[in-house]
Amino acid sequence: MSRRDELKISPYTDSRNPSKLRQVPDNQEVWMDQDGYTSIIFDISERVGPPGSGPEIDGRALTTHLEDIVGDDIDTVKVWNSSVTHFSRLGDEIPAYTLIATQSPNVEQSKGTSAPDFTAIILTMVRLEKESTDIIITINVPHIKGEYVEDEVDLELGKQGVLIGDAVEYAGRIWDTFKVKDWGLFNEV
Repeated sequence: MSRRDELKISPYTDSRNPSKLRQVPDNQEVWMDQDGYTSIIFDISERVGPPGSGPEIDGRALTTHLEDIVGDDIDTVKVWNSSVTHFSRLGDEIPAYTLIATQSPNVEQSKGTSAPDFTAIILTMVRLEKESTDIIITINVPHIKGEYVEDEVDLELGKQGVLIGDAVEYAGRIWDTFKVKDWGLFNEV
């Protein structure tokens, strides 16, 4: 049974099968935008950090997950903002947070390649303490020269551009539609 059957998720309808591009681990579900390069990854992970919840504990956990995603390239990442997130179909007692960050390509790795100018990352973390689980939802939005209007993107000035705007819309749809249909799923992780 697919994780998609146990978690109700509706990020977008036009998607392609990512398993043709890379192997998808059992603890993940991946969607890729049919018309572009945007990907959405749902990752069921072991909960990180000490027991309890609150801005400090959960903020550190969010940072830990971001560091796990970007690995040794953390110095190429800039976090623009983070906030508490509300999921319409999860209880109010379940904490969730979202951050928006950008990652610039590592200069050494991008020489002679068609690396993106930067990748926008919208990272949402749902904390399920009783299940010892964090659900990490990552929307990756590569910005490749010629594929976006550079003057429309300046996160310092609050200008997101079309690609990040679309990704925020996808995230909003996820926050409105995400629902756990089978809580027994977390006993398998």
